[in-house]
Amino acid sequence: MAPASAFPILFITATRIGDAVLSSGLIKRLADEIPNARFTIVAGPDAAPLFAHVPGLARTIVMTKSPLGGHWFGLWRQVRRTKWGLIVDLRGSGISRFLSTRRRAIHRKAAQPAHKVLEAARTLRIDDEPAAPHIFTSPDVEALADELTAGAGPILALAPAANWIGKTWPVERFAQTAMRLLREPGAPLYGGRIMVLGGPGDERLALALRDVARKGFIDLAGKADLVTAFACLKRARLFIGNDSGAMHLAAAAGCPTLGLFGPSDERLYAPWGPDARVVRGPRSFEEIRAADPGFGQVICHMMDLRIETVVSAAKDLLKATEPADAP
Repeated sequence: MAPASAFPILFITATRIGDAVLSSGLIKRLADEIPNARFTIVAGPDAAPLFAHVPGLARTIVMTKSPLGGHWFGLWRQVRRTKWGLIVDLRGSGISRFLSTRRRAIHRKAAQPAHKVLEAARTLRIDDEPAAPHIFTSPDVEALADELTAGAGPILALAPAANWIGKTWPVERFAQTAMRLLREPGAPLYGGRIMVLGGPGDERLALALRDVARKGFIDLAGKADLVTAFACLKRARLFIGNDSGAMHLAAAAGCPTLGLFGPSDERLYAPWGPDARVVRGPRSFEEIRAADPGFGQVICHMMDLRIETVVSAAKDLLKATEPADAP
């Protein structure tokens, strides 16, 4: 039973990891401004682990999609008896209008599309000062990340997976890019290590990169939970990856982040932060969409993104983010 002074907040966030990360800063903003906030966070199965260490977390409700919108009815049954202080509904669902609350902040589709961080900020009417993505960790998680990343040499983090083959840059090109950044004489990360991120089922991609590492290979693909992966990314020198949840985790961690884009709109989904960049091949998002209007073809739309383009962008980002005390 929460104390009488608690301010209960129902926070309904995204199903996908990337979208949930991009809106995560709203939770930090609310936690900072409402010290007695007690959060009930609703998320899809993939994204729910992101919120395990939110301060004032009362409960996480994992909402699994069911036919005919049955998951919404199931959620309503779980939350209808609470008198909420605030409901933040980033899904724009109808359920929020039928719950008892002092205040509602419901996402509404804007006339003009905007980056997902700005879109989330508009829900709380803070788009003049949007909340940057933020993932809470714990001392235990940070200690585990120290253990997993212990060793000499800078860490190049790679995320070669994506949720669709269309936006997956070939793993062989990730390997060649890593060679150029880590192994060639004069390489900016010469002698460094590789850390591979991914979810269950991505283990084979990690294996394809093991030989490049030679030593100091950090394999987190399918082995580390999201918050642990986030903590490890705080210790990486550079991240390169497809448009994915891992990319947004890297940017949220403050790791210099290079997102590889093709059939994704960077105006909406670019990694967020001062040390985040996007690189794509010669075709714009609109040109790729014209070739595959429904984005349903089982083909890779990333083949025209050259290794040289990615290596050059990576070197530029490393130079721009070089520590002030670097020799």
